[in-house]
Amino acid sequence: MNGNLVSNPNKPRVAVLFGGRSSEHGVSCVTAAGVLGAIDRDKYDVVPIGIAKSGQWVLVNEDLSSMSLAAGAAPEVLASDKTVALAEIGGEHQLIVAAPNEVPVELGTVDVVFPLLHGPFGEDGTIQGLLELSDTRYVGSGVLASAVGMDKHFMKVVFEAAGLKVGPYVAVTDRQWTNDPAAVRAQVEALGFPVFVKPARAGSSMGISKVDSLQELDQAIAQAREHDPKLVIEAGIVGREIECAVLEGRGTDAPRASLPGEIAVATGAHSFYDFEAKYVDNAAALSCPADLPDAAIARVRELASQAFDAVGAEGLSRVDFFYTEDGEFIINEINTMPGFTPKSMYPQMWAASGMNYPDLIDELIALALERKTGLR
Repeated sequence: MNGNLVSNPNKPRVAVLFGGRSSEHGVSCVTAAGVLGAIDRDKYDVVPIGIAKSGQWVLVNEDLSSMSLAAGAAPEVLASDKTVALAEIGGEHQLIVAAPNEVPVELGTVDVVFPLLHGPFGEDGTIQGLLELSDTRYVGSGVLASAVGMDKHFMKVVFEAAGLKVGPYVAVTDRQWTNDPAAVRAQVEALGFPVFVKPARAGSSMGISKVDSLQELDQAIAQAREHDPKLVIEAGIVGREIECAVLEGRGTDAPRASLPGEIAVATGAHSFYDFEAKYVDNAAALSCPADLPDAAIARVRELASQAFDAVGAEGLSRVDFFYTEDGEFIINEINTMPGFTPKSMYPQMWAASGMNYPDLIDELIALALERKTGLR
């Protein structure tokens, strides 16, 4: 068992939390492998904690070799007969391990949690709420920003209210599709084809389909509903895919935006930036800084910071845009816990902007230690 099981009072103790109950469980494990391989062990005590698909918290060995989506089966946190819990003992936040018919074992204090969870039941404000209730500092956005950033429908509502340009879309609830699918089809047809059918509260491009005709729509909706009963269906936008990484400022400083990057998907098997292009086939490449006029680079960095503030984000976010032929930026989405392996877009954009991967991890932990829990 790797990881320090006795806390060192001279080092902040970081619990790295990953896995989870969502369909992005495997992606979360890959993200955690990147962080666990780069975090400064001379500066921090690190305890890796996995969340099994059942929701059980367990101590995990740091065998990074199996944490790859290209190795065949997706990596998975397995359930155990011993459960890890976060509890307040003697006025401190303590990790304990409990098992049937055994006395619970205290593992020591926790100064900050690094929740590398993607998708529902982790990235959507649920784990953030638990940590707020336990008064435990953590990396990343709080409850509201995490929830808004997870729901593509309400995300767009917030962006529009903040004056950001959003593309045409239709939000479809389970009740709407069940009670009146014909009305939904008519709304989608009015958008014009192609459209992109997306689960409203899923990430990593899971369950997303490009639909070129009305005849393909029902199948795409069924596929997306396997991940979420609520959907967002977006009109296709002709434009370059530009991303920008945002990092919270220290104290009362404004958010920091990286140089923008551009996603290019290899032609052939992938008609858009889907899950396989991202994680399996390595069919996507990031160009950073993106080949844009200086004024456009400055503008997209400004818009990314505005989006970060619009949802009340903290810690980190990646903001995605379409850049149209007439020089307009249309915001696609914000991701409050983006992929975070060394090869992921968010760290790559910061590396191109002068902050390497280990330093980025260190800065995020420092921000979490600086920020109090509760109302702020």
